Amino acid sequence: MTEASGVVDRIVDGETAVVLLESDSEVCDQLTVPVDELPEAGRHEGAVFDVSLVDGEPVAFSHRPDTERQRREAAQDRFDRLSKRLGEE
Repeated sequence: MTEASGVVDRIVDGETAVVLLESDSEVCDQLTVPVDELPEAGRHEGAVFDVSLVDGEPVAFSHRPDTERQRREAAQDRFDRLSKRLGEE
């Protein structure tokens, strides 16, 4: 069994989730899974998971809401810094 970090990139037609797998903060692969295979609390874009894989196929998703919140806050901080610099010119 292999463990990876995964982030929901998008949900297509409300039925299929595209999950980007990351290694060292770099996207290394992607999965397409039915949304109902994800934990209910993580059925949205930007949700972060620990993903258990067997032979490259997902067998379990563990939602990580704290990591998701930290990533969202870090992205907002970057956006705020860039917006401030643009306004100063």
